[in-house]
Amino acid sequence: MTIDVPQHILDAMTDVDMPRLRSETPPSGTMVHGGLQVPVYRSGCVVVGSGAAGLRAAVELRRRGNEVGIVSQSAWGGTSACSGSDKQTLHTANSADQGDNYKAMARAIRAGGAMDEDTAYVEAVGSSRMMASLQFLGLPLPQDALGGTLRYKTDHDEVGRATSCGPRTSRLMVKVLAEEAIRLDVPFYNHTTAAKILTCGEGMDRHVAGILTLRPNDRTTTNPFGLALFECSVLVLAAGGPGELYRDSVYPNGCFGSLGLALEAGIELVNLTESQFGIGTRREGFPWNLSGTYVQATPHVYSIDAKGNEHHFLAQYYRSTQEMASNLFRKGYQWPFHATRMLDFGSSLVDLAIYRESAVGRRVFMDFNRNPLPTPGDLPFSLERLDDDVSSYLGNAGAGQYLPIERLKHMNPLAIELYRRYKIDITKEPLEFAVNNQHMNGGIMVDVWGRSSLAGCYAIGEAAGTHGVTRPGGAALNAGQVFGTRAAEHIAASGKAKVAPKVDVARAAQAGIAALFTIMRPDSSLTIKSARSTIQARMSDAAGMICDGERVSQALAEARSLNVSIRANGIGYKRPAEAVRSIQWRQMALASEAVLTALDHYIGQGGGSRGSRAICDREGESLPLARTGPLEDYRFRRERDAQRSEQIIVRLDGVEMVVSTRPNRSFDESAGSFFERDWPDWLTGRIFDLGSD
Repeated sequence: MTIDVPQHILDAMTDVDMPRLRSETPPSGTMVHGGLQVPVYRSGCVVVGSGAAGLRAAVELRRRGNEVGIVSQSAWGGTSACSGSDKQTLHTANSADQGDNYKAMARAIRAGGAMDEDTAYVEAVGSSRMMASLQFLGLPLPQDALGGTLRYKTDHDEVGRATSCGPRTSRLMVKVLAEEAIRLDVPFYNHTTAAKILTCGEGMDRHVAGILTLRPNDRTTTNPFGLALFECSVLVLAAGGPGELYRDSVYPNGCFGSLGLALEAGIELVNLTESQFGIGTRREGFPWNLSGTYVQATPHVYSIDAKGNEHHFLAQYYRSTQEMASNLFRKGYQWPFHATRMLDFGSSLVDLAIYRESAVGRRVFMDFNRNPLPTPGDLPFSLERLDDDVSSYLGNAGAGQYLPIERLKHMNPLAIELYRRYKIDITKEPLEFAVNNQHMNGGIMVDVWGRSSLAGCYAIGEAAGTHGVTRPGGAALNAGQVFGTRAAEHIAASGKAKVAPKVDVARAAQAGIAALFTIMRPDSSLTIKSARSTIQARMSDAAGMICDGERVSQALAEARSLNVSIRANGIGYKRPAEAVRSIQWRQMALASEAVLTALDHYIGQGGGSRGSRAICDREGESLPLARTGPLEDYRFRRERDAQRSEQIIVRLDGVEMVVSTRPNRSFDESAGSFFERDWPDWLTGRIFDLGSD
């Protein structure tokens, strides 16, 4: 039986219209610097980013009576609104149909190591509240007839705690939160790019004073770059991850994040060694992760060389048709590349094979109108010859149809409809894809309230480095909602965002503007285009899912040299409207050096393969095997267990990246709460630890 979903339902789940923004609130004043007339906006708190995490923080702040505004490079243009996979997820905190088990969920979230135990528990215990509040706002999470939330298994999740409302889950989250923010009259400043964080004070007293931005709406003859000053006491960085860092990326175009912005302000970053890589369609067309039912439908995967010849390359890696098809299926819930899954003919051998095809210039496709071709000397593909876990899943799903496209239509018609919206009909033509960078697990180091190392600055969503080495699929969406709420609660308790600040930031603003003009240099020989291609190629080629110590060290030296050049000569642009890209690529150059610094340190300390990176080493203990023999070029180091209990911190001190480590914060699972004892801490606000602000 094939699921028959009416077209109007498919349309509603794939074409998610976003609300219209209201007119912008005008500036409250003007400052003059070197002949520039710079508008000044004032707010108790400024949230940088209009994705799901940033909107959650703004909504929760406004509900608590705080003054908050949102600045966004492109409203509804970020990762949570535009990117995703077959089924983006939000954790439900249910455990194998046995009710909520927050401690078990916390252990699953932090299982990969290099993650604070208290943070994992915060994300777990907050997940039910986040899900319920999103449902209250109108997020259509699926239920059974008795009101239970429908759940399934996802990446790094052996229990099945995830749920989904289709491929547009995160966009629907953005939609309902945006509608609530607009209803609460939260000011939006669209097409506004954060350029420099301003601070006042020295040493331990240094704190946020505002942020300089570049805005087309503020361009005038006396301000051709659209510089604008946002004065605030509190800043929430929620601008997502560094999507432009890699050439091979599934991020939407223009996702720069805020890591470089934070580094320039002296904020500490953590876990920059940890990213995710996996199969997906590239952003040159329609960027999307190919997890879930796309691969569980078991399409035929092949490559095309420059002469147009087709290559059935997966057959070189697996010993039987059954083994090959079963591991392709497993990419559905083992989507990210993981070094250990290259061993024993596991599912990440699929990623490695695709990576190698792309490296020699071949284009890779999946064809939903063909079943996998057999491996040499073996029987043809058959649904009757699959590994037990695969047969069981397809059987339970009723996916016994003959062709992959029929199985996909049965299990998830939205998967077909989504690509059709972008002029790609996978019912008729093969789908081109590759292994891409997808998610930064590291980021700005924060505590359990989202506070960074700079007083008054918080980080949430993918900007925050809370995820450790691995994370269950969808945990990032949940973390952004939990910490958006937590940060808002803490800011509200401090009282610092009730009204706009009344401090003189003119000196800091003037110094910040001067610093921006050292980067925006129209006469520089280093252009925006060359900076982009240099940074992205270096990161993809030397710091992707396959890397080694020698290449990383060389790449780090080149990244340092690039930043020396930028400090001396800036980045060129052709017209003032392009100058904002000079600033953004300066920030990406810093982020690139920081990632390579952390990775070089990790490898230099004997760090092994973990998460979504294989550290190749001729002396490595682990050797992937293919049907054709050992893959010696991909021999890799094993992870060292001791490094799971610590995190690598990177900070920009002047012009040098400084590296240190710290142990993971612990969480005592045996320590329970007691109502009468602990209620006073809530009533008096002692839970917020405001004395350390």
